[in-house]
Amino acid sequence: MSTEKYMQHIAFIGLGNMGAPMAHRLLRAGHPLSVYDVSAVAIDGLASAGARGAANAADAVSEADIVISMLPANEHVRDLYLGAGRVLDAAPPQALLIDCSTIAAGVAKEVSAAAAGRGFAMLDAPVSGGTGAAAAGTLTFIVGGEAAALERARVVLGAMGKNIFHAGGAGAGQVAKICNNMLLGVLMTGTAEALNLGVAHGLDPKVLSDIMSKSSGRNWALELYNPWPGVMASAPASRGYGGGFGSALMLKDLGLAQQAASSAQAATPMGSLAAQLYQLHQQGGHGQLDFSSIVNLFRPQP
Repeated sequence: MSTEKYMQHIAFIGLGNMGAPMAHRLLRAGHPLSVYDVSAVAIDGLASAGARGAANAADAVSEADIVISMLPANEHVRDLYLGAGRVLDAAPPQALLIDCSTIAAGVAKEVSAAAAGRGFAMLDAPVSGGTGAAAAGTLTFIVGGEAAALERARVVLGAMGKNIFHAGGAGAGQVAKICNNMLLGVLMTGTAEALNLGVAHGLDPKVLSDIMSKSSGRNWALELYNPWPGVMASAPASRGYGGGFGSALMLKDLGLAQQAASSAQAATPMGSLAAQLYQLHQQGGHGQLDFSSIVNLFRPQP
């Protein structure tokens, strides 16, 4: 007897740099999958791997047990669930909704409340780990919403990640995510600045990185995502800053953190400075490069 009927049918909306590898992990786990994206090429990529390509978002969710979305910004999530995407109209009554986008906590709460008003359970579950972790199935999910809904989602999230944290109620996942990414932006800019200072005095960036990695300046950006070209073969810095997590997306997340800080009257001067540095970097035309390319804001350019 086939076991496929016991697998939850999943609709995945948003097949970008993060969404596509996440959807592939669900296929590998054996889940029947319907997919939709504004890019026909993205849909075709998943369809060739065994997913059902949908004509639109409403079509994708029409038979889903679980709906997962991974979209760029607030307006896209609002439109998918509350506007033209018609997910709340088209999804089966018992479907669980999971939004993995990184958006404002207030928008996550707004959409979750609208979903609850229609009888749906919903989680905000932004991720950490980047495209490499999405492809490897080792993402960290930072979840806001009801504990019972998270238990329903746990097996499916586990097919895409290795760490699942329950941050609190609706919107809490988004707050935790932007706190993490604000710190990441601060760490990357500080690491880039320190490496540039050492190189300016004639130090080898690999030697300096090794020293700091074993000293009190050690951090994730330095050890696992080094921004200096040639120091770490696996890092975007060693392939022209292609792929990875775009500087424009880091700027977006730093902006969300500043909005959250303003609403709570919380002081975030280092987060504010990081946002300004990434704004300068984007204005220089580098928004599509990996966020570690911020090092080029400090390095003398030819």
